[in-house]
Amino acid sequence: MTQPRDGAPHVPVLLDRVVALFADAPDGVYVDGTLGAAGHAAAVLQARADRYGHATLVGLDRDPHALALARAHLAEVGGAVEVHLVRTRFDGIAEVLDDLGIDRVAGVFLDLGISSMHVDEAERGFSYRQDGPLDMRMDPDLPRTAADLVNDLDARELARILRRYGDERFADRIARAVVAARPLSRTVELAEVVRNAIPAAARRTGGHPATRTFQALRIAVNGELDALEQILPVALDRLAVGGVFAVLSYHSLEDRAVKRAFADAATGCVCPPGLPVCACGRTPQVEHLIRRPERPSPDEAAANPRATAARLRVVRRLES
Repeated sequence: MTQPRDGAPHVPVLLDRVVALFADAPDGVYVDGTLGAAGHAAAVLQARADRYGHATLVGLDRDPHALALARAHLAEVGGAVEVHLVRTRFDGIAEVLDDLGIDRVAGVFLDLGISSMHVDEAERGFSYRQDGPLDMRMDPDLPRTAADLVNDLDARELARILRRYGDERFADRIARAVVAARPLSRTVELAEVVRNAIPAAARRTGGHPATRTFQALRIAVNGELDALEQILPVALDRLAVGGVFAVLSYHSLEDRAVKRAFADAATGCVCPPGLPVCACGRTPQVEHLIRRPERPSPDEAAANPRATAARLRVVRRLES
């Protein structure tokens, strides 16, 4: 997601496409599991209210600052709208819906990754370009910060995190350099250690040398991939017939998880070839609305560079 700091223009990625997808979803509850400042949610809620004469949003976010911004933004939506905002990580969707007495929903939207609201606030510790504490918690009440990982883990475990969550080919070199430089408490300190650990030839291509390290630490601190893998089958199961599930991802680890879950849910009979009739009884749960990931247009990417990596995948629930 790309949400700027207070006072800056809000720039939701692929906004028109997302609004059109959910405006066409059946009447019912719309869930935004990564609410942020509600850039997508406000537009979708308005479109659904215009179409059906009423609309209901359940918005989830674990950042209390984001929820406050969202509440103010959503107050501007006109028409008969009902809004439920809940502070929780998006994998808490089933518990939230149960608490609200909601069985099935018309749509679920996830805009994954880090927001500009986080990156642009140096004190949150997400940016390798601005000096701030090594924090990286999306929920400020989480018990473990990036500094805890950097200063407490041994080199082997730290390298494992960098490889798994950052696809960092120099994970071992970086991990050894970090351990040798400890204690580290500031973002720019860590970024410099990472930069110096990477061979000079590799620093000249591929963007900032610390990008993958910061991504890996952020994912580990916030449990992002584990949460994504947990929510995908749960959200698919809560869709009403015709309900739409759309996910915007920003790196290959997220996109791979979404692609696998959607492909599995869209798979029918898995019997061995040659059987005269199906013995497994399996039918597709969903159909793809967007099978190959949709990307922002060149014009949108130029206007909003942080949208460049976005990939949109969408499925629709079938009758089962």
